[in-house]
Amino acid sequence: MSERVAVLEIEGVWKHYHRQNVLRGIDLSVDSHEVVCLIGASGSGKSTLLRCVNLLETIDDGAIHLDGTEITDVRANPDDVRKRIGMVFQAYNLFPYMTVLENITLAPRKAHGVARARAEEEARDLLARFGLADKATAYPDRLSGGQQQRVAIIRALATRPRLLLLDEVTSALDPALVAEVLEIIRELKESGMTMVLATHEMGLARDIADKVCFLDGGVLLEQGTAEQIFTDPREPRTREFLQRVLDARRI
Repeated sequence: MSERVAVLEIEGVWKHYHRQNVLRGIDLSVDSHEVVCLIGASGSGKSTLLRCVNLLETIDDGAIHLDGTEITDVRANPDDVRKRIGMVFQAYNLFPYMTVLENITLAPRKAHGVARARAEEEARDLLARFGLADKATAYPDRLSGGQQQRVAIIRALATRPRLLLLDEVTSALDPALVAEVLEIIRELKESGMTMVLATHEMGLARDIADKVCFLDGGVLLEQGTAEQIFTDPREPRTREFLQRVLDARRI
């Protein structure tokens, strides 16, 4: 039997800004079809870790592997790496002068060389799948926040990524619109998408995560199944964080 190779392998990753360590020796493995949720207070390093995986930030020590290949090697081409990773940010980052269809088809056509007709057909299929078929010709400013974030997720999916990174994708939304985005994330989980999410939505993490990782001060302090983390966390800091969230009625 061949040795299992994780989709994503983070080994001893350190990152600092102006002598302040924001990631301290992070070790994390993500298998195919696995959903990993990063939880922790603001400033704990969740978003920085995702940005390092997508090579938007350089690491100061350690290594990150995608499908067994080190992507933090200085010889790696970041543009080639990002063709295999989809990332969705807190802000929607849609091009305001492009229609929804143009936003979604840009990367498949320009970065992956997909013919326009095929890219548009696949984009329309994705829009229909996620309830936005009638928005193909709309411009972003004509969409609600929830619709814009769903389009941003669809845009990331259009390149058929090996790994999808989601960075607090509901944090900029009105609470009434959060459910729209959570629904699409749950469907992606059911379809087998490999995902790493930084999230403040504890209900979502408890619902869909195969693995929950608690970050505290740049340290991956504890990781385990959703059931273990939410019902019987080992670390006092994890228990304190979850109690604060519970007290704020966010679970």
